[in-house]
Amino acid sequence: MEASELDLIVAGVLAGDRTWIGKAITLVESRNKDDFGHAGRLLETLLPHSGSSSRIGVTGAPGVGKSTFIDELGTLLTERGHRVAVLAVDPSSSISGGSILGDKTRMDRLSSNKEAFIRPSPASGLLGGVTQRTRETIVVLEAAGFDVVLVETVGVGQSESLVADMVDFFLVLLIAGAGDALQGIKKGVLEIADLLVVNKADGENELRARQAAREYQSATELLTPTNPNWTPPVMTSSGLTGQGVEAIWEKISEHRALMIASGDWESRRSGQKVRWMWALIEDRLIYRMREDPKIAATIGDLEKHVNDGSMTPVGAADRVLSAFNEME
Repeated sequence: MEASELDLIVAGVLAGDRTWIGKAITLVESRNKDDFGHAGRLLETLLPHSGSSSRIGVTGAPGVGKSTFIDELGTLLTERGHRVAVLAVDPSSSISGGSILGDKTRMDRLSSNKEAFIRPSPASGLLGGVTQRTRETIVVLEAAGFDVVLVETVGVGQSESLVADMVDFFLVLLIAGAGDALQGIKKGVLEIADLLVVNKADGENELRARQAAREYQSATELLTPTNPNWTPPVMTSSGLTGQGVEAIWEKISEHRALMIASGDWESRRSGQKVRWMWALIEDRLIYRMREDPKIAATIGDLEKHVNDGSMTPVGAADRVLSAFNEME
């Protein structure tokens, strides 16, 4: 890539041009080693223009209505003058590598909204890699002028804790009748939530949703808040009718103001930058080891030995690290 082309991407991103934003995100997501240096220079240039958005993670089990909720929330925010970006981390098949990438079709209004930008990202089974690329994509979107970034997770596995560690506010969507509140606490998701929302509180389900909200409220009282200045509230909403969505945004705004006033917002962002640094180091070290022909051959043999029990995982790891130390 020529320097002039990189300059064009930077200029296009800063101008908020959707085509150039897409090219920039493709570059920072690339696993081609020839793109690493260009992506690094792009991010270094864009970083001073980023950092001011509200970063909000949204998670929930499949069927809880995440996409409909985000479509409603995002539309509300654009009507209030915000520019909204949605990063939807899509599950990829561990067998075929395929990904649904259907969020644009599930967010009808946002997908055609000029003040919104939706970017599906296949998970490819590598949570750490996705988290790293999501962080970098957030930088691009903030530099492009989006002041609210919503990160929707797949709602399974470890993705919640990873995404929660790179946003300012983590919202967990729940539905009534999906298991008791204590079972949810065991999964650990409630412990990292800044807000619990019982969704689909409409029609005949509204009373059940309100009852579920009271049960979750009682359950959360057993937990120790991650931040002494904020006790996660429990609310109800309907992504279908919009009920409760405005109040939820007000609660998110209240949390941001409180965190900024207490200094927690700045310290959280600073800590996230350090963890991002280490995520990059780990990712690139592993990439270098896998790309080196000698180490790649060694890893294949070692995996066979570990698999048949002729070598311990500890011994195999030491062999890989020894081979890495011999790299120039």
